[in-house]
Amino acid sequence: MILVDKAEQPIASLLLAHGAGAGMHSDFMQQIAQGLSHKGVDVYRFNFPYMQKAEQEGKRRPPNPMPVLQSALLEVLDSVPTNLPRFIGGKSMGGRVASMMVNELPVCGCVCLGYPFHPPGKPEKLRIAHLQDEGKPVLIIQGQRDTFGQETEVTDYQLNPRVTIAFLRDGDHSFKPRKASGVSLNDNMQIACQHMAAFIGAHL
Repeated sequence: MILVDKAEQPIASLLLAHGAGAGMHSDFMQQIAQGLSHKGVDVYRFNFPYMQKAEQEGKRRPPNPMPVLQSALLEVLDSVPTNLPRFIGGKSMGGRVASMMVNELPVCGCVCLGYPFHPPGKPEKLRIAHLQDEGKPVLIIQGQRDTFGQETEVTDYQLNPRVTIAFLRDGDHSFKPRKASGVSLNDNMQIACQHMAAFIGAHL
């Protein structure tokens, strides 16, 4: 099943994949999809095979192997109309899957929300090799204190210039700031959608 948040006058479409722990119906995915659709982008959401089973059975399941995740994204992309410029992306794991495939697909670019640069507590296990190569444009939107790669770490990575990173103030892996920061989750989500819309508009 594919969920579509339609824009009134769309300029592009985005296939948005979910993260490892929560599927396409999560509050995060809904808020991003709705926010971006209000900015002129049709957003397509779907569940990877393991998440479909998890929702059917009502219990958590581990993600599929990477080849299965990539195959699923490719299959769903075939269902996204080609009358508009197409982009792919996702939350955390979903963004990683999309960023590994973007150069091989008929899309304009990729958006990653909370990119998992490394597992929490294991900064030496980097997942950036493909982001150091030439290719299509990638936007990464990252919370400043994301345990999968916080700003103080990420700014030192040697990524290809095609990769743009925007940091959200005091945000965690789901962009949530602490109360003392003076910003709200809603603020960061709106800013994330603004960054996404600007990136998409610049790469049509």
